[in-house]
Order: sequence, then structure tokens, then C-alpha cells
Amino acid sequence: MVTRLDTREETTMRMHDHRRLGRELGLFDTDPLIGAGLPYWLPDGAAVRHALEEYIRGAERRAGYRHVYSPVLGKRELYEISGHWSHYSDDMFPPMDLGGEQVVLRPSLCPHHALIYRSRGRSYRDLPLRMAELGGMYRSELSGVLGGLTRVRAIQLNDAHIFCTLDQVEEEAAAALAMIVRAYRALGIRPARYRLSLPGPGGKYVAGAELWRRSTDLLVGALSACGLDYEAVEGEAAFYGPKIDVQIADGAGRESTLSTVQVDFHQPERFDLHYVGPDGARHRPVMVHRSIIGSVERAVAHLIEVHGGAFPAWLAPTQLTVLPVSQAEVPRADGLLRRCAELGLRAEVAGPEHGSLGARVRAARLVPYHLVIGAREAAREEVAPRLRDGRRLDALPAAEMLARVRALVEAHSTDLWDDAAAPDDQGVRP
Repeated sequence: MVTRLDTREETTMRMHDHRRLGRELGLFDTDPLIGAGLPYWLPDGAAVRHALEEYIRGAERRAGYRHVYSPVLGKRELYEISGHWSHYSDDMFPPMDLGGEQVVLRPSLCPHHALIYRSRGRSYRDLPLRMAELGGMYRSELSGVLGGLTRVRAIQLNDAHIFCTLDQVEEEAAAALAMIVRAYRALGIRPARYRLSLPGPGGKYVAGAELWRRSTDLLVGALSACGLDYEAVEGEAAFYGPKIDVQIADGAGRESTLSTVQVDFHQPERFDLHYVGPDGARHRPVMVHRSIIGSVERAVAHLIEVHGGAFPAWLAPTQLTVLPVSQAEVPRADGLLRRCAELGLRAEVAGPEHGSLGARVRAARLVPYHLVIGAREAAREEVAPRLRDGRRLDALPAAEMLARVRALVEAHSTDLWDDAAAPDDQGVRP
């Protein structure tokens, strides 16, 4: 028998299914002429994605990462050297013949980053060298497992590789975990668990028992340094090394991996990477792979489901809706819209031609801030703010309102309002 609670849970799960919501809210869609597992992003979805990508790039810059771009294609030989071809070729697209050479769509960014590292001489003074990229990669997923944004064939990956000495590995892995914790707080999501993914039986892993043990010990040390509980699970490691997987869960409790931290002794050896130590001799760096939000597609899918489309203000496709009560206030609303654009805030005007004020508020129910302008507010250069959660605030000078919203957005806060904060509105004029 299905209980009433189960029915409510199933209804909520269906309501928050990112595949349904994403299309209803105009975030993304698909077309059979483009192909299965290849969604395209509509303007509102692109706004969410852009805000997410800019947050990650900013966090990485502050943490000392340098950003690069690398091609989405590589010669088959590249992936033979990295080990992907022998351990991962079933998940790769078939090679293409170009001028007598075989090239493939990359399934990973790490071989390209290893070559970028190798392109210059490196000293111990250069380490740790933190290299980051929001780059495309491709997986030959079977049609039966494709769905929405969670299982796709073209992936935009938030990826980074830290080339460091052995003594630096644990600290760098712990710093990456701390970045993940901060990002989840800003995104308003929670990990289901931290999983230490270890090798299991079978031949899909590279050899080297001592290196696997050393890598595992370093990751355990990083988890302990961050005070994070974890579960060790065999059979979930990457083919080249163990990893920390940050697991998320959907409304049905199904888990997937969003963020990772990995230690890799294998690829530095395969690509013959070196740095010159203080003793003047050549030494092998260690490669720490880390991804703060994993694939942009999966991250946005989870955000849609967690928030039901009501994103934190800094992520929302439209952050403010300006609501002139009558046609007489439309010029003031249009001026406020232009000022929002100058401040980098995403806003729109919903004028009286769209219906009654109540109808317009309901239509903008997912927008964090509703700025009502009646005759009195227009005369005083004020707005009557309403928050998405139903709160109505006292009328505020329009300049102060925009300054407060901008401060919350720039702080990547999940709070809609901070009564204690009264940011300086200097230069913020509608």
C-alpha cells in the first residue's frame, strides 16, 4: 500500500524533476536533429550556467589557480600514453582519420594539462602549479542511460590539476576539499556523503600497489585535516588512482558524484614530467586532480531539483522584477531597469499590460526580488520591495535597494535579505 507520505514525496519529486522543470522554466531543451544526450541551453539556462562558471573561475583565481584552454581533440597516441585508451576506450567516441592520423574527442582534460606542464622547464620554486580549465569533453554514453542534464555526451567540466611535490599533496588536497565545502554553501546544496573510492578486483587499474597505498594515505590525511567523515568503497577508484568523491542525492535518494579530489602518480610517470629540485636534480611531480562542481550540466540539474527553480539570488536567471503599478510609473521602471544592467544585475520590467499586480507577482514567483513602484514610490525615487518568500519590506530608496541586492549577490549569499546590512550606496543611482 502507498502511504499518503509516499504520495507527497513522489509528487514533490516529480515537481522538482530537473527534466520537467528545466523545460517549463526555459532553461534547456533538446532536439532530435542535434542528437540524444546533447542538450542546448536557452537564455535563462545560459544565465544560470554563466553565473556558476564565473563563481568557479573567481574562486579558483583567489586560490592561486591559473586558467588555460586546450583543444577538445587529441591524437589517439595521447590517450594511449595516458592510459585512457587501454582502460577507458569503451566510453570514448571512435577515432576519426585526419590526414593519415587518428584523432579522438577527449574523454578527459588531464592528458592535455600534463602536456602543458611539460611544455616548459619547471623548478621546485614553481610548485605547486595549479592549472584550471572549464573545458569540453565527451563520453560515448549508451542511449538507454541518457537523461536531461545528468547523463550527457558533451560535458563542460570544471577541472583542475595541481602539479606539486610529494610533501605538498596533502595540503593541496585539503585545500581543494575546503573549496568544495565553500562552494556547496554558496550553492545551497549538501553532500550526501564523502566517499573514499578505492580499487576493487579486476584489471581496470594500473599496477603499483605501493603507489596506491601512498595515494590513499594522502587522501585520508586530507579528509582528516578538514574534519570530514567518509566511507571507503572498493571498486570506485579511477584507473590511475584513488579519489575522494563528493556524493549528492536526488529526491529519490539516487546518488551520483559531483565533485572529486584525486591523487595521481601514474600520469606524471607516463608523460615523463619533471621539475628541478633544490639539489639541482630532476624529480617527478605528483598530479592532484580536483573538480569543485564536476560537470556544469550535472551541477545545474542538481541545483534545479534542490531549489525547485527558485535559485539563490546570485544564480537566478532574473534577479529582480520591476513592477510599475500603472502606465504612469513605466518610465521610472525603465530607468531602474537600465541601472540594474549597469550594475550587472539581471532584471526585467513586468508592466501593467501583463495583468494585475497580483497576477504579475505570481508570474514572477521564482524571482528573488519584486520592486513595486506606485505613484508615491515614483515621486520619492523609492521602491516597495517584496521578497520571493512572501516578505514585504518597508519602502526603500531605489539606490539603497539595488546596493543591498548587489552586496548579497556579490557575496554569493543564499539569504534573500540581511536586515543588519546597509551597504554604502555611493554611485548606485537609478
